[in-house]
Amino acid sequence: MEKISIYHTNDIHSHLMNWPRTAKFLRDVRSFHENQKEEVLIFDIGDACDRVHPLTEATNGQAIIRLLNDAHYDAVTIGNNEGIGSTKYQLNQLYNDADFKIILSNLTDKDTNALPNWAVPIKIYKTSSGSKLGIFACTIPLTVSYDPLGWNVEDPFKTIERILEQYQGIVDNWILLSHLGIDYDRKIAEKFPELNVIIGAHTHHLLPEGEYVNSSLLAGAGKFGEYIGQINIEIENQKIVKASAEVIDIEKAIKPVKDENTLVHQYTQLGHELLQEQKIADIPDTFEADWKQCTNFVNIGLDALCNYAETDAAILNSGLFLQPIIEGSVTNDDLHRALPHPMRVLKYTVTGKQLKELIYSMETQRARLEPLPIKGLGFRGKIFGKICYKGIQVTENQEIQFNGKSIREEADYTIASVDHYLFVPFFPIIGEKSDYQVLFPHFLRVVIGNYLQKQYPIK
Repeated sequence: MEKISIYHTNDIHSHLMNWPRTAKFLRDVRSFHENQKEEVLIFDIGDACDRVHPLTEATNGQAIIRLLNDAHYDAVTIGNNEGIGSTKYQLNQLYNDADFKIILSNLTDKDTNALPNWAVPIKIYKTSSGSKLGIFACTIPLTVSYDPLGWNVEDPFKTIERILEQYQGIVDNWILLSHLGIDYDRKIAEKFPELNVIIGAHTHHLLPEGEYVNSSLLAGAGKFGEYIGQINIEIENQKIVKASAEVIDIEKAIKPVKDENTLVHQYTQLGHELLQEQKIADIPDTFEADWKQCTNFVNIGLDALCNYAETDAAILNSGLFLQPIIEGSVTNDDLHRALPHPMRVLKYTVTGKQLKELIYSMETQRARLEPLPIKGLGFRGKIFGKICYKGIQVTENQEIQFNGKSIREEADYTIASVDHYLFVPFFPIIGEKSDYQVLFPHFLRVVIGNYLQKQYPIK
C-alpha cells in the first residue's frame, strides 16, 4: 500500500497576512514526508494574485509568484485574477521567475492556437510504486473577458473529454486542478467518474472533510489564505483505493513565524513605495472624494470614461472614489489607494425608450442606494454613494435629456459605465436589454491615470 499526501491552497487573492507561516508550513511538511520516504505533492489552484494589493499592482503580480516560490509548490494553475486581471503581455511575463510548473489545459493563444509557452497541459507524476498520476487543470471559461485579451478559453467539459481520451491507458489515476467553482466540479464529477480527485477553487468553497460525488473526491480550501487543504491517498496495484480530505485552519493550527507582522507590513509598504516611484501627472487642484457628492474627482472619472469609450455620456457612483488626490504630483500609488478595485469600463448601447427606463430606475433607487454598503463581487468600494451623470440630465419636471436634448425613443444612445453595473442587481436593463461590451485591457484607475497624464502632463 502506497500513501501520498497532497497539500493545496486556492484563492489567496494576495491576502498575505498568513503567508509567512503558510510558506514555512508547506516547506516543513515537504521535508517531513520526504524524510519519511513518503510521496508529497503541493498545488495552488489559482487566484493567488489580486491587484487590490499594492505589491501585486506594482509588480504586475510577479512579486506574488516569487513569494509562492518560498512555499516549494510542485505546480499551480491560474485563476481569473491572473488570467483576466493581466494584459496578455503581463500574463506572458507573470511566471518568468516561477520555480514550479504551471499546469493549464483549456487556454490557448488566439494568434497561434497553441498553449502559452509558460504552461503545460498535463503533468504526469510517477510514484515510487510505478503508478502514474495525471494532473491537469481548467480555469473558469470567461469568454467575454478572455477573448478581447487575445486568449481562447475552452469549455472545460470538452477539455476533460479530450485529455482523458488522449491519455487513456497511459495514466492510472486522475487529479483535476479546477478553478471552475463548486457547481462545475459537481457536474464534472457526475460526467467523468474517471476523475479520482477534483481540487476546487473560484467559488471560495470550504469542504472541511471533502465531498464525494459519484466516485470523485471533491476538495476546497476556502479563501484568502485562511486554510490549507490536505488530501490523503492510498494506492494499491497502481490504483487509488482510498482518498480522504481535510483542511488546516492556519491561524489556529500553525504558529506565526518570527517577525511575521513586520514581514506582512513590508509586503504592503514595498508595494506602495514602488507605486510612488511611478509618477503620471501634475494636477493644479485637489480632487476630492466624498460618497455623498459628485465631486470634481468623479467628474474627472466621467470625462475619462467618455474619452476612453468614445461616448458622449457616462455614469459612475461616487462611492467608487475612496480617497482624494492632493494637488501636485500624482503617482500610481495615489490612484491605487483611491481606486483599488479591479474594475473595467463598460460600454453599452440602448434605445431611447430603454435609456429612459434605466435612468428612471436609477432615480427611484437613488435615496436607497446612496448609503448602501457594497459587499461581495470582489472589492467595489465601501458605500455605493451618489449616482453621477455626464451627458444625461434630469430636469425639474423629471424629463430625461441626453446632452440637453429630448430623447427620441427609437434612437440609439451609447453610455460608458463600469463592469460592476453588469453584476449588481440594481440595473438589470444593462445586462438584459443593452448591447454591451467590456473594454479591455485597462482597469478604471489606469483609464483615469492615462486621462490625467494627457490633461495634466508632468511639468
